[in-house]
Amino acid sequence: MRITKTLAALLVGFGMTMSALAADVVVRIRPPRAVVERRAVRPDRDSVWVGGYHNWDGSRYAWVPGRWDRPPRRGARWESHHWVKRNGGWVLVEGRWR
Repeated sequence: MRITKTLAALLVGFGMTMSALAADVVVRIRPPRAVVERRAVRPDRDSVWVGGYHNWDGSRYAWVPGRWDRPPRRGARWESHHWVKRNGGWVLVEGRWR
């Protein structure tokens, strides 16, 4: 995907840019602190809590609530979504099963 200078300038104006190399969305505004969530009752003994996180919707952060999920295979563990400081801003690292 090629980003023109005009488009890149517009994105910067909205508090974010896209890195052409990694296609990361870089948000210039620091993410808020995580919301303290109340977990619903665990549906079964195999379910794992997947915590909520703040997602960038293009103009602001929006909370994505946590949920119970079943691992895709025995021994899999969940690595949570988290924000890292990179490329002059903040980049979301998606959660995943390992």
